[in-house]
Amino acid sequence: MECLKRFALKIDTLFENCAIFALLGVIIVMAVQVFTRKVFNFVFFWSEEAILLCLVWFAFMGIAIGFREGVHMGVEALTDRMSPKVNFWIDKWIELMGLLYGLYFVIYGWEFTVLMFDSTLPATKLPNSIVYLVMPVSGLMVCAYSLLHLAGIDTKRHTGSDLEIGGDMEGKE
Repeated sequence: MECLKRFALKIDTLFENCAIFALLGVIIVMAVQVFTRKVFNFVFFWSEEAILLCLVWFAFMGIAIGFREGVHMGVEALTDRMSPKVNFWIDKWIELMGLLYGLYFVIYGWEFTVLMFDSTLPATKLPNSIVYLVMPVSGLMVCAYSLLHLAGIDTKRHTGSDLEIGGDMEGKE
């Protein structure tokens, strides 16, 4: 069991590092593109495609990481008034919906990836399916995180501020 946990953590770390590198790719390529356009009046022909590819990959990986960390949006106005037992079942329902969302990404993302394999991106000549391959990949990660949450396993790897966006600031000082 410990071996499985270490393997899962390595996969998770690899996934998170890929998301970070995708964001870094967006920042670097965009900075170079702006610099060369303003200084040399020249833009690399592949830069827009590279930015788009990195941005799409970062966004979809961010969705999965958001599921892992439990940072999806929620409205607590009603659930704060409900009993812990009701909230427990609401949380299970949310995780089940997350699992179905992940399965949707796996199934239809894979179909779309296969459908786009024959076309190519105009500048880089990469298969167009590389843009869409992130859908089933992130869908698998969402499914894994949702199953772990349904089993009662906490998947959070990062701790953030106690202050939520739009949260009540009373007593936080």
